[in-house]
Amino acid sequence: MTARTVRLAYGDTGLDLAIDPAVTTVVTPVHHPVIEPAAVLLRRALREPVAGPPLRERVRPGQTVAISACDGTRPQPRELMIPAILAELDGVVRLEDVVILVATGTHRGNSGPELRAMFGDEVAGTVRIVNHDARDRASLTWLGRHGDDVPVWLNSEWVAADVRITTGFVEPHFFAGFSGGPKLVAPGLAALETVLVLHDARRIGHRNATWGITEGNPVHDDVRAIAAATGVTFALDVILNRDKAVIGAFGGDLLAMHAAATHAAREVAMRPVPAPFDVVVTTNSGYPLDQNLYQAVKGMSAAHRITKPGGTIVCAAECRDGFPDHGSYREVLASASSPAALLAEISARPVTVPDQWQVQIQAKIQDDCRVVLRSDHLTDADLATAHLTRTTDIAATVAEALDRAGPDARACVLPEGPLTIPYVQP
Repeated sequence: MTARTVRLAYGDTGLDLAIDPAVTTVVTPVHHPVIEPAAVLLRRALREPVAGPPLRERVRPGQTVAISACDGTRPQPRELMIPAILAELDGVVRLEDVVILVATGTHRGNSGPELRAMFGDEVAGTVRIVNHDARDRASLTWLGRHGDDVPVWLNSEWVAADVRITTGFVEPHFFAGFSGGPKLVAPGLAALETVLVLHDARRIGHRNATWGITEGNPVHDDVRAIAAATGVTFALDVILNRDKAVIGAFGGDLLAMHAAATHAAREVAMRPVPAPFDVVVTTNSGYPLDQNLYQAVKGMSAAHRITKPGGTIVCAAECRDGFPDHGSYREVLASASSPAALLAEISARPVTVPDQWQVQIQAKIQDDCRVVLRSDHLTDADLATAHLTRTTDIAATVAEALDRAGPDARACVLPEGPLTIPYVQP
């Protein structure tokens, strides 16, 4: 065998993996070079939107402005997007009338140093930045019910603002179809009670609640309707290449903008393969996306799409933040003795509990496939709680799994994890 070395995205440093090219397919994002500077793309998106008038024409002097932005688990180029928006607002509204809301959903809030790293010293020093808190009822406003079962509570500063601007980045999402756009309102700025219903077992278990599908996806259908009903003044999203550089920017009316951005993101991030594989190696795209096991489920989910039933998924995720310690993910994982038992328990629950959606997706993957994890931070006890097997040698694990699968077995490697979403070509 003439080995080839593939670099896996892992933490800040990466990992080298020796593969046999005769039996291994490597699927990476199509490289899209930067053609124009991000500042040019963003300014054009703000001034020549996909739909509706430019941002500056939608704002009047004296108005208050709320800007929704991704939290620290997402590689959104906030340090570029927010200054571009503030430049358009300059001379129309005062900085003291602008608030940036970190759309944490049910995640923890970001610390002061984290916020400075996320937004840059100048923005962090001049604009008020607030972490959304889904559990603080005093900071939420009741907006009634959506459909038959979704109680809609949203961040009060968002609801009260005269001008509401979403900012995000668009990539395929493992149950909402695509990130960005309406997700910056719900679940991003929603109450825990709202998020729990949007992520219930029925919605998460729907066949269309998966990568790349928005229309007919019960999760995205509800998220889209709730966000549109709040009255988003302007929406700004970007798409990123494999180096996390901005290669496209889209602005304008929320739904039209997001439709255009998702079309572009699909071309960048989704790749066909001819048939499923016996073994798939994946990552969670390195830091910050692989900082905990909760987030690493996305990498497992990307691999699951092209793994044969009963096959092996090997996921390399650093998990420096553990499960993490906050939230209910670990508790839900530990509530049953096996992935199959977890699925049965979650389906039988009358009320959704926090983080059960992540466990539901993970358990479905583990019920279908053997999942092995490479992590330098999770203990053996942690892995047992998560019903996972440890590897310290990915190449050896792949070789063993291929040998067990038989002489015609084939492997696939997703070096950058969910930055590339593979699918079996129909």
